[in-house]
Amino acid sequence: MRFQVPQFIEVEDKIFGPLTLKQFIYLAGGAGLSFVVYFFLNNLFLSAIPIIAIMAASATLAFYKINNRPFINVMESASKYYFGNKLFIWKKAEKPQPKDAETALKDAKNYASVMVPKIADSKLKDLAWSLDIKESIYSNKNQK
Repeated sequence: MRFQVPQFIEVEDKIFGPLTLKQFIYLAGGAGLSFVVYFFLNNLFLSAIPIIAIMAASATLAFYKINNRPFINVMESASKYYFGNKLFIWKKAEKPQPKDAETALKDAKNYASVMVPKIADSKLKDLAWSLDIKESIYSNKNQK
């Protein structure tokens, strides 16, 4: 038995002429809101600026895409980012300042004693060999 597999499922159907259902709803909502603004202000010159802004916003929602994604998805992601919780991991901690030069020199010597020296070429080979044969370089016991 043969079944017909749907293709081009990412493309929305054009319902109202060249417009999809979402585009039609955005444009009709913008036109309706513009009419409400004109009705309440009752003056074409006073309502011109809000009507232009509303129609620009509705046209942007209907037609503008960023990286092949609808503008409404970008607005949703932006609002989730701005109003959502953020996790800050790093905060700078103030170091206490040494009182005199002698204390600073003493702290530098302590810090130098903690520093790990670089591994020489022969030690690096020894470490690689010990990892290959699964034994510890610090003890004579084999690791299992």
